[in-house]
Amino acid sequence: MGPLRLIILAILLYIGYRLIRKSLQGNNQAAESESSGKTDDPRITDVLVECPVCSKLTPKQQAIVVQENDQEIYLCSEKCCREYTSEKGEE
Repeated sequence: MGPLRLIILAILLYIGYRLIRKSLQGNNQAAESESSGKTDDPRITDVLVECPVCSKLTPKQQAIVVQENDQEIYLCSEKCCREYTSEKGEE
């Protein structure tokens, strides 16, 4: 092999090494963020909460909040809110 081929081969090996290393670092960072439960995704602006009356999932910002014993109860609609408060009134 000539010296030019060795130089080209060395450059290609170096580029391959850098690509593999960067790929492995990205996978490690993604695994760490998944295991910690943190997401850096700026598109996630709300979470879903489950209505205790009808089990419907509703965005937390749109849910109706009822305070009960220093706890927030999230309900999906006024209808479920009336039903929930009437059930709690009967108990």
